[in-house]
Amino acid sequence: MSNALPLSITSQLELPVIISPMFLVSSIEMVIEGCKAGVIGSFPLANARTIGDLEYWMERITNGLAAAKTQEPTKKIAPWAVNLIVHRTNARLETELDLIKKYQPPIVITSLGNPSHAVKHVHEYGGLVFTDVVNLVHARKAAERGADGLILVCNGAGGHAGTYNPFAFIHAVKEFWNGVTILAGGISSGRDMLAAKILGADLTYMGTRFLAAKESLASRDYRKILIESNAEDIISTDVFSGVHANYLIPSLRRVGIDPTRLPTKESFNLSKANTNGLKAWKDIWSAGHGVGAIKKEETVAEIINQLKQEYIDLSTK
Repeated sequence: MSNALPLSITSQLELPVIISPMFLVSSIEMVIEGCKAGVIGSFPLANARTIGDLEYWMERITNGLAAAKTQEPTKKIAPWAVNLIVHRTNARLETELDLIKKYQPPIVITSLGNPSHAVKHVHEYGGLVFTDVVNLVHARKAAERGADGLILVCNGAGGHAGTYNPFAFIHAVKEFWNGVTILAGGISSGRDMLAAKILGADLTYMGTRFLAAKESLASRDYRKILIESNAEDIISTDVFSGVHANYLIPSLRRVGIDPTRLPTKESFNLSKANTNGLKAWKDIWSAGHGVGAIKKEETVAEIINQLKQEYIDLSTK
C-alpha cells in the first residue's frame, strides 16, 4: 500500500478499501464488522437522527472496536471513519464536530463544502481528513484547504456521482497532488481494486457492493432489487435530489414513476401531494454501476473475504 498513508493505518488494513458512508444504509454493525475484517468502515453522521443517537453510535463503535482489539490483540482491526457534511445547511455541524473531537474517529470524510474548519479540529487530535471531490476545481480547493486525502468520485458511483472517467480524473489530479488518493465509482471486485492501485490510488471507495450486506439498513425490497439488477438498471438524473445521482430503475417503477418519462426537477417537488410524498434515498433507491456484483445477501465479513481472495489471486499472478 502507498507511502502516502501513515503506517498506523496501512498496518491495520487487510485490503485498501473504505466501505463508503451510505445515507440510510450504513449501520453501526457495518462499521464494526468492516473494521474487524480489516477494511475502513464508515457511516454518515446524518444516519443518526438525533445528537443523542449520534453519541450512542460513536460510543458503540469506539467500544466495539476496543473490545475487538482486546479479544484478538494480534488481529488487524482497521480504523473507522465518519462522513461530515460541512455545508452551511448542516444545522448540526458544530455539535457534530464536538462529538468528533470527543470520540476522535481516525478519519473524517467531508462532503459538500469547504473542509478547512473540520481539518483544524481533526488535525488537533491527529486524525486525517479525506474530502469528496467530483471535479478538478473541487480537488484543487480541497488540497489548498488542508485535506489529507482526496476521494475522486467518478461516473458509475452510487448516489451523487461525478461525470469524469476514472483514468482521466486520477491522471489529472496526480499532476498537482501527492497526498492520499481514493478512487470511487463502480469498484466492486478484487480486480477493480488492483486496477485502481495500478492507476495510482492508495485506497478504493466501495459502497454498492455492501448495500445488500446483512448488516445494512436496506429494506428487504431494496435488497431484492439489488440482487436482481445489473448496470443496465441504473439511471442518472438530477430530478430527485437536484444533483445528478445514480438510481435503480426498478425502484422508480416500484413507486409508479416511468423512467422513460421523468418529470423535470422543477416540477418534481417532494412536498407536493402529486409526488405522494416520495423521497430520494428513502423511497427512490440508489446504486452504482457495479450493482451486478451483488448476487445474494452476505455478511460484511463474507463480502470482504471474497474480495480479499480475488485481490490476492490476481496480485500473485
